[in-house]
Amino acid sequence: MVKKDDTMYIGEALIGDGDELAHVDLLIGSKDGPVGNAFANGLSQLSVGHTPLLSVIRPNLITKPATIIIPKVTVGDLDDASKIFGPAQTAVGRAVADAVEEGIIPKDKAEEWVINASVLLYEKDRGTHAIMGFKAIKLYEPPYLQVALDLDNLDVMERIIKQLPNRERILLEAGTPLVKKFGVGVVGKIRELAPSGFIIADLKTLDVGRVEVKMAADETADAIAISGLGTIESIEKAIHECQKQGIYSILDMMNVDDFSGKLEQINPEFMPNIVLLHRNVDLESKLRAEGKNLDDVSAWGNIKEIKDITGGLVAVAGGVTPEKAEEAFDKGADIIIGGRYIIGSGDPRRAAEDFLAHMPVDPNHMRVVMEDDEQI
Repeated sequence: MVKKDDTMYIGEALIGDGDELAHVDLLIGSKDGPVGNAFANGLSQLSVGHTPLLSVIRPNLITKPATIIIPKVTVGDLDDASKIFGPAQTAVGRAVADAVEEGIIPKDKAEEWVINASVLLYEKDRGTHAIMGFKAIKLYEPPYLQVALDLDNLDVMERIIKQLPNRERILLEAGTPLVKKFGVGVVGKIRELAPSGFIIADLKTLDVGRVEVKMAADETADAIAISGLGTIESIEKAIHECQKQGIYSILDMMNVDDFSGKLEQINPEFMPNIVLLHRNVDLESKLRAEGKNLDDVSAWGNIKEIKDITGGLVAVAGGVTPEKAEEAFDKGADIIIGGRYIIGSGDPRRAAEDFLAHMPVDPNHMRVVMEDDEQI
């Protein structure tokens, strides 16, 4: 006789305020226990205005554990329905997928449990947020070209963005001059011009990182740059807030003398997603004079060593031209940052395409071709 599993967890959370208020109640448990019964009843016993729906990562791909979303308030019209079937469903789907990925929900229980709020990790972060109006992008297939919009003029910014190729491999950076002159709200202005873009707020955060990260996230930034010159405590707090907000943390190593030494002081739980290295024209000569092995050393430092420490991505900046892109990629760079070469060009599209010519086609372009062959 098989013993019935009555596992059940109950949870509640309230966060935000005003229009950004979110309130969630959860039942998590076994399919053959009380939570499983409630799950089945929720799908089969419908009530007007409270029609439940299954959480999906994308159409035809439900989360695992299987998750049912039941509206807490009465859905009275299509506007209400769009909020449930749009941002609510996307947020719940991503939360469940993240919980499994991070080990909060044991992977071996993904098929046994249900939630009354799975995982194909490759797809989980690619849903569309119906209210915020942009695709949540993960940098899962480098390389990428980051266009640094180091400008002080919104009209010029708009002109350049509109001229850039519509490519998934292009990341848009709200440069420090833009942020200083127009505030972090400039990220929202870039979002209006590029609804599905990956937008980086180059705040070079040194202190009060939690506040600045939250501000950038509220403006729909996908990533925020944190200064590597900050204290370890400040860096860890800022990165932790990025993790909570679900955005990328970029640790900018400008003027940091010992990249590896700084990173090794950081708690492994709070390693940055991306380390940004700046070109050092004297580095190679210095290391050669010290008799160091230069096989893994680039003009931006030892990219392989940085990756071994963080397990994340590496971006390189500082006089990067299309000709130097190959060197950066050969040494392991995932992101190259193009600044003056692009924004100072009379033809930003052509300048960006000069870099893109050194990169593969966009991941989603290939995905459309190969989706029917995807392994389940």
